[in-house]
This record gives sequence, C-alpha cells and structure tokens, in this order.
Amino acid sequence: MKTEIQSTVLAPVPARRQVIAGIAATLGGLVAGFPFRALAQEPAMQQKPATAANQARTSLHYDIDFKSSPQRIYEALLDAKQFAAFSGLPAEIEPKPGGAFSLFGGQIVGRHIELIANQRIVQAWRPTHWDAGVYSIVRFELKPRGSESSLAFDHTGFPAGEFDHLDWGWHHHYWEPLKKFLA
Repeated sequence: MKTEIQSTVLAPVPARRQVIAGIAATLGGLVAGFPFRALAQEPAMQQKPATAANQARTSLHYDIDFKSSPQRIYEALLDAKQFAAFSGLPAEIEPKPGGAFSLFGGQIVGRHIELIANQRIVQAWRPTHWDAGVYSIVRFELKPRGSESSLAFDHTGFPAGEFDHLDWGWHHHYWEPLKKFLA
C-alpha cells in the first residue's frame, strides 16, 4: 500500500474551553439537528496525540489498492450492516445525497454530499469530540483495475492538531479492517 500525504494549514488549535464545551455538548446529546447520538456503552476510539511535525497539518491523502471491485467497496462503505460488520461497531447510514450517517457507535457523524455509484463518495464528516458545527470533507474516489480497485482518498479541512490521530484512525478503523472484510 502506498501512501502519499499532503498538508494545508487552515485553522489554529482550539482553546481548551472550546474543546471542553464541545465534549460537554456531545456528552449531553446536544448535537443540534442531528438524529443520531453517541452510544455511551461503546468504547471511545483511541486518541493519538499530535506530533510537533504534524501539528499544523489539516489534510491527508492516501492511494490504496484493494483486491475487490469498486462496487463491493462502495457498498461496504454505504451499507450500515456491512460497515458494522467490518468496523465491529454499530452504524446508521442513509445511502443517498444529503443522507445522514453515524459510524462507530455514534463516534463519527455527518452527511453525504455526493454519491456516484461505485465511483465516488464525498462526505461532510466529523468526530463528535470536535466543537459543534466543525466538519471536514472526506472523499473516496474508486477506480477499477481489472478485478481489483484503487482508492484515492482525501480528508481535508480538519482542525489543526488532529492529523496524527486521524492518520492512525483511518488505517486502524477503516483500511485494515475493510481489507480483511473484503478478502
């Protein structure tokens, strides 16, 4: 698997009181206008501290090869039962443009911005520990390669200081379990 990382500086690190307010809002179930809530019984995803070198990075990019068709990957990412099967945690997914999703037992929430069957998924995406109203953009671009696929993945616009945690999380919570699930 080859990985290419790009970086962009967009926002300063949030103040401690902003982080605490965001956590309090999440724990209180005050995610305004969103139908899903974090499930208290689910274990929290491991938080990885930011290294000094990656503190200002607010985007990442991967090119990943899968031994599966684009259709199979697309379905696994958009079908709640399949997503829960590979991630090991509950998922609720409305697989339509504008549809909401709640992943990993409510730890990740958002909406689908663009869905092109078996080719592209673009999402407004956020962990519930971020400040209320803060979303990033996640883009999965699928390309067939014979009986296999190539995935160009971009995650942009996330808060500074989150790079190392997100980089680790994408590998451990998406790519590794998804490859095992599709094998």
